[in-house]
Amino acid sequence: MSESPVSGGDEMTVAAAFAGMRRVVPVVFKAGCPDCRGRFELAAGALRLAIGASSRTTFYSFTCPDCGAAVRKPAGERIVELLTGGGVSTLRLHSTV
Repeated sequence: MSESPVSGGDEMTVAAAFAGMRRVVPVVFKAGCPDCRGRFELAAGALRLAIGASSRTTFYSFTCPDCGAAVRKPAGERIVELLTGGGVSTLRLHSTV
């Protein structure tokens, strides 16, 4: 009977577990403000995604870092995929019908 690597002397070290990993680069999203026409990059934490029952109720929002305007833009399937994959906080809206 052989000894399991988890329970025995062949335990993996933290250094060995992370040896093949590369440095993680924070995800940034390019955005623009319709009010001041500013163009900038935002971290995932600066964006919010709301997923509703239809395309009319699915959108993302952020505050413009240049002028402070509250910006809300529609989010199609591809945008939803990119934002959720990039770690943007997501709120799922439910119908009250």
